[in-house]
Amino acid sequence: MLENLEPAPKIEAAPNFRPGIEFDGTEGVATTAGLKAKPDFNEFLLDAGFNPDDIEIVGTPRTSRWQQREGGDWLTAYRFTFRKRNPDINLTALLAEARRAKPITPKGGQGKALIVCPADLQVGKVGSRGNSKDLVARVMQSFDRIEQMAKAGKYEHIYILDLGDIIESVSNKASLNQLESNDLSPMQQTDLAASLMFDLVKRLVKFAPLTFGSVASNHCQNRVNGQQVGRPGLDDWGIVILQQLRRLTTELKWDVTYLVPHPHDEGFAFRYGKNTVAAVHGHQVARPDGIPKWWANATFGNQFAAPANLLLTAHFHHLRTEELSQHTSGGSKYWVQTTTSDNGSDWFRLTNGMDSSTGIICLELHKDKLFNGSVIKL
Repeated sequence: MLENLEPAPKIEAAPNFRPGIEFDGTEGVATTAGLKAKPDFNEFLLDAGFNPDDIEIVGTPRTSRWQQREGGDWLTAYRFTFRKRNPDINLTALLAEARRAKPITPKGGQGKALIVCPADLQVGKVGSRGNSKDLVARVMQSFDRIEQMAKAGKYEHIYILDLGDIIESVSNKASLNQLESNDLSPMQQTDLAASLMFDLVKRLVKFAPLTFGSVASNHCQNRVNGQQVGRPGLDDWGIVILQQLRRLTTELKWDVTYLVPHPHDEGFAFRYGKNTVAAVHGHQVARPDGIPKWWANATFGNQFAAPANLLLTAHFHHLRTEELSQHTSGGSKYWVQTTTSDNGSDWFRLTNGMDSSTGIICLELHKDKLFNGSVIKL
């Protein structure tokens, strides 16, 4: 009888990994053997001959999990990227402000998190919305509203996700237009952008433990004549700004953790309760309508965005929330395209006739519920 049929047993794919460590003097990749419990990664590096004080782990370790045999123990192998610490970056841009900062004890709540998505500030660009002074005033107004939301929300965790293009740079394209249209040099852009992000961290960390993440993006990547040079998830001004924030908040003993892409990725994913969130800038495709296909391909290719039920992107400077398909959790997959805070992409407005209002997108995640598509622009 059909009702007596049993489904075929699920076959776990054999893990494709080889335990070991590769290190080129600057960065490396380590893979553990199959383990029953999560290891101490610093101890693992120490046993391999590395001084943990000279090494920092980058991003979130990837895992391969399998069962030795039916009814046997489950084993997990961990693959993580690490690099040599760089103590030589000059932190002058933020030291004065950091010295004035007071110790903070986060209050925190229960059961929900606030996600704040600053995107496409493009600090240094001059356009129809003004210059750098106008940008700072506009961004600070958004920060004021976000601070009020964080204060009232009683969140147990807050995520600030820099979704890219935090500075304008001068080499995003093989064009001299960026040189002519900027009012700040790349160094000044980085200085101001880091100060803005530090201000946002300082405002929000007093309400809950905080995680700050930054993705790689086209305006921030190391580029020559518009062509990317180096490692996408490492050689990026947004990542450099995050590194400065990390050193400052560590020195101040604030409750802040950090998320960055793996050196050869451009985004990352993380979990909060039932939700898995992936973040990427969006320049991976030419048009917004290409994002769902990119996500589908990334899922098929088992990339960092594969397990996510929520994908956050920027790059296209307008708000768009779309329910795409069913997720393995039983809920839906949602794509949230975030807005810009920049001084205006006038070349796009003049050629396409479209523009949108500025702001910073925020959303809430509930630990025991799947995201349902609700966002707010502040």
